[in-house]
Amino acid sequence: MTKHFLLALVATAAPTALFAQDAAAPAKPPAKSHAEMVKAEAEAGWAAAPVEETEVRHRDSVTIGGKRYAYVASAGTLTTRDSEGKPTASMFYTAYTLDGTKPGTKRPITFLYNGGPGSPSFWLRMGSFAPIRIRTTNPEFVRPAPYDVGPNPDSLLDKTDLVFLDAIGSGYSRPLGDMKPEQFYGVDEDVDVFARAIERYVTKYSRWMSPKFILGESYGTLRSGALAYQLQDRGMALNGVILLSSIMNYGYRQPGLDQVYLNYLPSYAATAWYHNRIQNRPADVATIVAEARAFATGPYMAALAKGQLISPQERDQVAERMSQLIGLSPEFIKRANLRIDLARFQKELLRGSARTIGRFDSRYLGIDTDAAGERPETDASSDAISGAYIASFRNYLTATLGYQTDLPYRLSARDGAGWNWNWKHKAPGGGYGNQNNPNTAIDLAAAMRGNPYLKVLSMNGYYDMATPFFGTENDLGHMMLEPAQQENLRYTYYPAGHMTYLNPDALRQMKADLSRWYDEAVSDARSATPPVPPTSSAAPAPTETPN
Repeated sequence: MTKHFLLALVATAAPTALFAQDAAAPAKPPAKSHAEMVKAEAEAGWAAAPVEETEVRHRDSVTIGGKRYAYVASAGTLTTRDSEGKPTASMFYTAYTLDGTKPGTKRPITFLYNGGPGSPSFWLRMGSFAPIRIRTTNPEFVRPAPYDVGPNPDSLLDKTDLVFLDAIGSGYSRPLGDMKPEQFYGVDEDVDVFARAIERYVTKYSRWMSPKFILGESYGTLRSGALAYQLQDRGMALNGVILLSSIMNYGYRQPGLDQVYLNYLPSYAATAWYHNRIQNRPADVATIVAEARAFATGPYMAALAKGQLISPQERDQVAERMSQLIGLSPEFIKRANLRIDLARFQKELLRGSARTIGRFDSRYLGIDTDAAGERPETDASSDAISGAYIASFRNYLTATLGYQTDLPYRLSARDGAGWNWNWKHKAPGGGYGNQNNPNTAIDLAAAMRGNPYLKVLSMNGYYDMATPFFGTENDLGHMMLEPAQQENLRYTYYPAGHMTYLNPDALRQMKADLSRWYDEAVSDARSATPPVPPTSSAAPAPTETPN
């Protein structure tokens, strides 16, 4: 074969080989538009809750009762799973445990949470029983930063380890994978995920042998009633339930029912006493409250039950007595048909001074632009503290604990997509069905009947206008407990509002009350037989004030 023939062969074959090579090469993707590139970049940086559990730890100490306690503060996430092991949610928590606590310890542990529904638990975490808190004093606007944050001598750490939990959708707690927010937004849905998170924590940190307590505030008390029963039904019997500023029954808020007006009357009287709006003012708030209780369960209840058939004479008498108790004029009370809505009371009590009173705490005063209006334009008690609590918690979480994430910390689950709370509740036992206005005092009563060692402590503020204490007494007083079970239910009262711990004097008394209560609850659980009252007379008579 000649040299020229080979060159010719190569020349004719080359184009074919090159073509074959080009055909085998992948086609270049079309160029992305600027909008597509921006979208892809944003999706790549989308912050999400972790499936794998996280935790950071910080060691510190606090002095309680003259004794120093070294502790470990931790912030992290708990991954809840369904019965098949599929991750469903990531729940954020902050925990405080004594340094050196070993797995299997018999030291008590308490799980705490706020309400809402949809609220994270930084309120309790920064204000109540953790070993560090923001200090507040008088019922007035907390000055801007820097805030007074430091060791808490009234911490419960000397009695129990503490775990603060954020509801799904709030704080850093989020659904995982294909789970939708609405799968956690409901009375029973919320209780289920809290039960799973508590079980996960107890399992992860070997706390099954520890005495266990739950503490809920506000809507958290409604959660606690059902949660106590659910945990017990799943094999975790509690030692105690602490109800702080309770609302156990949403049924009384239905339009047309009079119970809400009865519930508020003693709180109105306490508030009028505090602001010196009543004549012949007694020396202490408990006295006026006792008078208001007696009137509410007697003449006032009878008058409201008569509706429009009440006689003019009885109407005048009731309005006059109400005026003496709550500081509003008889004429205003009669114009309102003896039924004073909360917003009207907030606006009317101090009408002449152009001031309104707070809802969460009626000791706080606000100023409206419209002094002639019918209702307050804002809640002065919420405005006074929110900025301080939010800022101090955010700083503590990052600067002290060192918890880092790009996920936004939601101040409420309502700020995210999918918010629509399912109020239906399946109460235990027969005959209750699905309630659209849940009452979980039914659940709590079932748990107390099943567990004779279960202690319940109801803690209340006299000036709480969000969840009035007389309503709590009514709800818990209708659990139909036997005398022995009634011995496991107690009430305490403080000169404060919804967030009782805002008042340092109240917080100090709360700590003292809780210390005794924890000791008793743990001691009774170690006894050979359930606690039984020495005589049937130990149960309070129907006319007595719970204490």
